Amino acid sequence: MSTSSRESAIVIGAGIVGAACADALAARGLRVTVIEQDAIGSGATAAGMGHLVVMDDNEAELALTAWSLALWRELAAGQAQRHEYSNCGTIWIAADEEELAAARAKAHTLASHGLACELLDPAALYAREPALRPGLAGGLLVAGDGLVYPPKSAHILLGRARTNGATLVAGSVVRIEDNGVLLADGSRHQASIVVLAAGSRSTTLLPELPVQPKKGHVAVTDRYPGFIRHQLVELGYIKSAHAASGESVAFNLQPRPTGQILIGSSRQFDTIDLAVEPRMMRRMLRHAASFTPGLAQLNLLRCWTGLRAASSDGLPLIGPYPVRRGLWLATGHEGLGITTSLATAQLLADQIVGAHSAIPCQPYLPSRFDKPARAHA
Repeated sequence: MSTSSRESAIVIGAGIVGAACADALAARGLRVTVIEQDAIGSGATAAGMGHLVVMDDNEAELALTAWSLALWRELAAGQAQRHEYSNCGTIWIAADEEELAAARAKAHTLASHGLACELLDPAALYAREPALRPGLAGGLLVAGDGLVYPPKSAHILLGRARTNGATLVAGSVVRIEDNGVLLADGSRHQASIVVLAAGSRSTTLLPELPVQPKKGHVAVTDRYPGFIRHQLVELGYIKSAHAASGESVAFNLQPRPTGQILIGSSRQFDTIDLAVEPRMMRRMLRHAASFTPGLAQLNLLRCWTGLRAASSDGLPLIGPYPVRRGLWLATGHEGLGITTSLATAQLLADQIVGAHSAIPCQPYLPSRFDKPARAHA
């Protein structure tokens, strides 16, 4: 296929999801233009914790996260340092017997899908993570989970796309048109396919999308190698992660390859103000220290915020937008954008070129919100 006859695609956004989509589409022979108004891998990609974690709140979430983690392991094979990839695993912390029962149920679900996990009694838990507070009921180790430094991975993915002919345009899209986009400088770019992968900014271009921003705070410490060895998450995180309103914090620590500790997480609705809020940061840090008391003695280097793009049903929107021909969506990933970016890109690209995917695309299609979308058309 000659360059002039190749089908063209525009990808709006060069965060981790947009970069992955550009990579997948360019690898399939499309002529790709990526448009980004800020730096590559900025926005939620730079603000996120970079966890790669299997989640099993429902079958669709489990299928997408498990497939994506397998793709991440493939991508990082032989170049872990470039991605700052670590196969540290996740321990889900059970504070009491009720949460331990939830850990057992989670273990059953993961094991039934062929995912390695191990229930930990208190002795096994403290042998692996002695910094945890006394009195916890146990935990669940999911060995296949890991983490990356997302901005680096976004650069790598976009670099691969450019090797396959993709181009990067610096600019701000102000309108999606039939077969193209209009930029703030008045220029137009034409393509038969437009992919909206702009995270929480997606609703600026399509206000009717069932997506809203969730603000989150993150902090990072100085270097304390060995303070923790796994990503640590409380089982209560699951309730917090999918809350639809209000404010919440949850215990989530990561041991970065640098020896630093990344601390999360918080969720707030009804704000797009990226200012760090001392009240929310204190609440998050106090909660983290209630699980790992020694954390209170560590030196914090920096704290920041970001906006996650959360869909109204907790699953991302991946596929054709039902009310506009040629427009495709890859947004609404909430806190799993890094985890699911690679599978999102493959699922989207397979739909675009008519190929078979490793998992069904139906649960993620934007058409599941067809009625509200058509009401705004």
